[in-house]
Amino acid sequence: MAKRVDILTRFGQRVRELRKEQGYSQENFAYACELDRTYVGGIERGERNLSLRNIERIAETLEISLAELMDGV
Repeated sequence: MAKRVDILTRFGQRVRELRKEQGYSQENFAYACELDRTYVGGIERGERNLSLRNIERIAETLEISLAELMDGV
């Protein structure tokens, strides 16, 4: 059985995909989320274990539901 990619990595890839689809630079996205750019970079690399509040901030900035954000994660 193949090992599944870590949830933090999968979530980070999903955030990066959606951010790029909406045309945000990492810096502008972080500003819109009221998060530090280095923190967003860590999220996208799967290095950060986010709080629910920060997950909600990301979804709100992307103007999608939490379910949509987690789709495929």
